[in-house]
Amino acid sequence: MVSIIQYISILIELLITGLGILIVSQKKKMYGLGISLTFAIYFFYDLVKFTGLNVHPSILYLLFFIATLSALWAVWGIYQEKTIVNKKRGKKR
Repeated sequence: MVSIIQYISILIELLITGLGILIVSQKKKMYGLGISLTFAIYFFYDLVKFTGLNVHPSILYLLFFIATLSALWAVWGIYQEKTIVNKKRGKKR
């Protein structure tokens, strides 16, 4: 049961990575890069753990930290976009 969930999780991470790329290429929203990078790293991290590849733990920790920063950058971009739209409409939040 757990391995099925791991497979599904890895596939969803790949799907989100692809959607992030589409956000950049089709919608021209740069936060899609942050989404793509975050989930590409999650995919790699899970693949390493699932397959038992020999990757030094410090590399995995660094990658996970980069994914966290990337997610922060993406969320900040989404937040900024919402703030800019509200300012153009004259709304205060």
